[in-house]
Amino acid sequence: MRKPLALGALVLSSALLIVGCTADTEPDTTPTDTAVEETTAAEETTAAEETEGTEPGAAGAITIWTDAERQDAIQAEADKFAADTGATVEVVQKNFEDLRNDFIAQVPTGEGPDITVGAHDWLGALVTAGVVDTVDLGATTGNFESVALEAFTYDGQLYALPYSLETVALIQNVDLVGEEAPATWDDMVAAAEAAGAERPIAINTAGETGDAYTMYGFQTSFGAPVFVQDDSGSYTTEVGMGGEAGEAFAQWLYDNGASGTGYISTTVDYDINNELFNSGTAAYTIQGPWAISSFPDVNLKVNPIPSAGGEPAAPFVGVQGFYLSSQSQNALLATDFLVNYLGSEEGQQALYEADPRIPALSAIADSVSDDPIIAGFLASSQNGVPMPSIPEMGAVWDFWNAAQVQIINGADPATTWNTMIDNLNAELNG
Repeated sequence: MRKPLALGALVLSSALLIVGCTADTEPDTTPTDTAVEETTAAEETTAAEETEGTEPGAAGAITIWTDAERQDAIQAEADKFAADTGATVEVVQKNFEDLRNDFIAQVPTGEGPDITVGAHDWLGALVTAGVVDTVDLGATTGNFESVALEAFTYDGQLYALPYSLETVALIQNVDLVGEEAPATWDDMVAAAEAAGAERPIAINTAGETGDAYTMYGFQTSFGAPVFVQDDSGSYTTEVGMGGEAGEAFAQWLYDNGASGTGYISTTVDYDINNELFNSGTAAYTIQGPWAISSFPDVNLKVNPIPSAGGEPAAPFVGVQGFYLSSQSQNALLATDFLVNYLGSEEGQQALYEADPRIPALSAIADSVSDDPIIAGFLASSQNGVPMPSIPEMGAVWDFWNAAQVQIINGADPATTWNTMIDNLNAELNG
């Protein structure tokens, strides 16, 4: 049940507290009932004069930015909120691609919204720009998937209300290898070979560009995270994929590349990957929910990614949610809407129906997990980790992707990997 914040009660309580303090310090001058009524009337007149003619957002109003896919669901919750509280809520549709830059540019000028939808990997840039405020979910915090909360946590502080997840998982051809999830890479290869599949797995490397994102679950199974996380789940700037663990992953890439089994190839881009799996040439693939429509000919099952290095495979998880502006003139009102409306089961269900993604609210995730595809991606996300949102992540991709491509194509694994680590550290510390 929603519990809108009683804003009027808060104002009244503050007024009574002031009167109470005056009575304690000056007991002989407690105002009479008539004097209190006259003072209250005068204060209300002054407040009305101060707010008359102010812009929306200054008195009992909030503005929300969203994209077209989620606009109707947000508008429905906004209408309920307005009816319950008397607040004015404006929902503004924008292109999703424009939201981050417009938010960074307009919040400092006072022209930005109180709330915007956005991706968690914007967080580092938004915090650095000083345009987002922390969000207190209160007693509802435990209702969300832990990886979703980690994704929006920066330096130990939560900065958004999460609502959806996405990640990659192992997708398998049930007619070839059944529904059972292989525990390890070797188990997966053995099952594919026993089924007579031409290839055990198709993995997108974006051709010669490299795709460390798709490969990350296997890398983490060697204990080689891109950056080290602290106890709060926030990423530090310490590179975590060097040393023996990183070298072991690099050797595995080499062993399964052009100079080894050939199971991983830089001839496979996104479209070729999907065709290999859809045609039954490959028994397994690593893909996200966005690719499911590319497999109309496959009786498929979605499972967590198997371990290649002995530790659990933890793929990257992307999270979307709602940020609160650091310049909101009605932060209390906006937080009420976030937590008790967009964050409610009704609100999260409406968002899911408007744009089906893996729900971040556990109750909704559980309720839609009778769909085996969603259940499989949810299980993979529960093993996963948020993709780092720190600004330093932008320096990683080119070095990281290039090193993986070189190793897959036959370059010395340890030397190539360690050169990548040295170049990355120099870039980060330069």
